[in-house]
Amino acid sequence: MSSTTLQPHQRELFGQPIGLYILFLTEMWERFSYYGMRALLVLYMTTETIGDDRGPGLGWTDKEALALYGWYTMLVYVMSIPGGMIADKLIGQKKAVLVGAIVLCLGHGVLVLTDVWAFYTGLGLVILGVGLLKPNISTMVGGLYKEGDIRRDKGFSIFYIGINLGSLLATLIIGLVVAEWGWHAGFGLAGVVMLLGLMNYLYGQKYLTQVGNFEYDKNDENEISYGQLFSKLFSSPKQLMIAIVLLLISLYGWYTLEWGYGLLFIFLTVVVSLMMMIYKELNTQIYKDRFLVLLISFIMVIVFWGAFEQAGGLMNLYTESKIDRVLFGWEIPTVMFQSLNAGFIIIFATVVASVWAKRKLKGKEASSLFKMALGIIIMGFGFLFMVFAAMEFERSGTSSMIWLVLAYLFHTIGELCLSPVALSFITKLTPVKYASLMMGVYFAATGLGSKVAGIVGESASDFGEYTVFLGILVFTVIIGSLFILILKPLKRLTHGAEDNERMMHTDETEGFELADPDINN
Repeated sequence: MSSTTLQPHQRELFGQPIGLYILFLTEMWERFSYYGMRALLVLYMTTETIGDDRGPGLGWTDKEALALYGWYTMLVYVMSIPGGMIADKLIGQKKAVLVGAIVLCLGHGVLVLTDVWAFYTGLGLVILGVGLLKPNISTMVGGLYKEGDIRRDKGFSIFYIGINLGSLLATLIIGLVVAEWGWHAGFGLAGVVMLLGLMNYLYGQKYLTQVGNFEYDKNDENEISYGQLFSKLFSSPKQLMIAIVLLLISLYGWYTLEWGYGLLFIFLTVVVSLMMMIYKELNTQIYKDRFLVLLISFIMVIVFWGAFEQAGGLMNLYTESKIDRVLFGWEIPTVMFQSLNAGFIIIFATVVASVWAKRKLKGKEASSLFKMALGIIIMGFGFLFMVFAAMEFERSGTSSMIWLVLAYLFHTIGELCLSPVALSFITKLTPVKYASLMMGVYFAATGLGSKVAGIVGESASDFGEYTVFLGILVFTVIIGSLFILILKPLKRLTHGAEDNERMMHTDETEGFELADPDINN
C-alpha cells in the first residue's frame, strides 16, 4: 500500500508512528508545566515573606518545605492508580488524558493567584490532572506498537526525550521569568504551556484513532471489575488475612505518626489487596510469574526515585545556599541547575539506547531488569560528588558547581538506564486489560520514592548533608548489586518476554541496521 493511501494513524515519520510525536509534544508541554512547578516549589515556600526581589514567599523552614514537597510529589504520582483505573474501566486512556490536561490548565491558572488558598487548591488540581494524564499517555505510547515490534523501546526513548525537553525548557526559562517578574509569573507560564499541550493533543486526534479507546465490555465474562476483585478478597482467607494485618498496621500508623501517614498506609493496603487479587485472577502461570516480577521491579523504582528526587528538594536547597553559582561574573539562578538533568538526557538518550542495542545484538546481557539495577548503581555514584561537595564546604565555606554538574550527569545516565526502560517493561509484561492500572502503580511507586526523598531530605536538618549524601550512595549501590545477583531467577520468571525482540535482532540484523542507523554510529 502506498504512503498516500495510508490512514492518518498508519502514517510514519522517521520510522515511527506519527502518533508518537503527537504524544511526545503533549507530554513535553505537560512536563514543562510540572518541572517548572517542581523547580520553584521548595524555593517559593522557603523564601521570606518580605525583602526578596522575586516577591514574597511563604516563609517556611527548610524542613516544613521539604515535608510538603515530599507529600506533593508523592501524591502527583500516587493518583496515577485511580487515574489508570478510571481509564481502564470507565472512559479509556484517550479521554483520561484529555480530562487530565484540562484539569492541569485549571490548576496552574489558580496558582497565578497570590492567596494561600489558591496555592493549596492549585496544587490539588495539578495532582488530580497529572494522575489522569501521566499513566494513560505512557500506556498509549505502548499501544502504538504491536507485540514484538522492535521499535517499541526506541519509541519510548524518543518519548522520554520529549519529557526531558519540556523539563529543560522549563528550568531554563522559568528561572529567568521568576527573576524578572516574580514567583506567580512562573506559575502562570506553566499554565500557558499546558494549554499548548492541550491544543496539540486535540489537533493530533486523527493520528491516535487506534489507541487509547475505551474497550471495556461488561457483558464479556472474562472482564472482571475492580469491585468484583475486592469482593473475592473475602473468599480468599490467606489474602484477606494479609489485608487485615496491613490495615491494622495502617491504623497504628494513623495514631502514632499523623493522619496523613495513616491515610497513605490505608491507601497502600487497598492497592496491595488489589494486586493480590489480580495475581490470583490471572489465568496462566506465565502471567502470574510476569506479574510478580513486575511488582518486584517496583522496589527498584522506589529506591531509585527516593534518591533521584533529592534534585528538587535537598540538592535544590543545597545549591541555593552552599554552591558557588557565579560564572563569569553572573550568578546563575538556582532553578537553572535543574536543567542539567534534562539537557544531559537529550544529549545522551540515543547514545545510551545505542549502547544497549549493540550489547543485545552481540548477545550480551541487556535485559530490562539488568538495565534498571545498573541504573540505580550509576545514579547512586552521582552522590559521591555531592559527598565531595559537602567535604569542600566544610573546608572552605563554599562548594564548587563542578560537583553538582557531575552529580547530575551520573544521575542522568542512571535515569536513562531505568526510567524509559521501566515504562517499556510494563507494557511488555502486563495483561492488556490491566495496562493503565499497572502504569499507574508504576507511577505510584515513583511517587512513594518521592515521599522517601522528602523524608530523607528532612533528615539533613539533624544529620547534615554529608551524612545524607554518603548514606544514599551506600544504600543505592547495595540495592542495585543485590538485584544483579538475583537477575537470573527473575529473568526466568519473565518467561522470555523480551526474547522475541532478541530473535528479531538475530534474524533481521541486516534490515534492522539499515532501518536504525543510530545503532551503527
